[in-house]
Amino acid sequence: MAVFGTWLAALLVLCIYSFLYKDNPLYKFAEHVYVGISAGYFVAAEYHNVVLPNLLTPLYRDFAHKFYLIIPGILGLMIFFAFSRKLNWLIRFPLSFVVGIGAGLTVMAFLSADVLAQVQATAIPLNSLNNVLFVGGVLTTLVYFFFSAQHKGFVGGTAQVGVWYLMIAFGAAFGYTVMARISLLIGQMQFLLGNWLHILK
Repeated sequence: MAVFGTWLAALLVLCIYSFLYKDNPLYKFAEHVYVGISAGYFVAAEYHNVVLPNLLTPLYRDFAHKFYLIIPGILGLMIFFAFSRKLNWLIRFPLSFVVGIGAGLTVMAFLSADVLAQVQATAIPLNSLNNVLFVGGVLTTLVYFFFSAQHKGFVGGTAQVGVWYLMIAFGAAFGYTVMARISLLIGQMQFLLGNWLHILK
């Protein structure tokens, strides 16, 4: 069974890499398999990790005190009205809850984890060159995104320094992304040449 799994995984990897030549049926097949397995796994995981412990089990064990859970259950089932042409407008009700709650939680998490944390991390003593460069980069970058004043003279020069900081940050992020993708490629080559073909020991 392990040998069959290795061969299947290797063939699917080769099907994905065939896209480097051109779009072809093998790539589409592997892509559809990946999407289908991911969707199936997501549905099963959501059922066992969310629906079962938070809805079905409480209703089954203590319906008298947990009957209010029927309301979110009904809202969740209303999502399936998306498959009906006549009743698909009912999907707006559960989606409004999802979007509203999601937006509220996202804003709060963004403020606490990003905005406040970044402001706190910037309030550091200027007792070293690294701290000076860090605070200077934050301030000059903020000046670049300050469009209420024309970028001329002192403001323009400061904004130009902010542009250089942005380019350095984008370059570092791009380099990190490339390194991560290359490491994934190396892992796939090790799998193909080692686990599958046994060329690498």
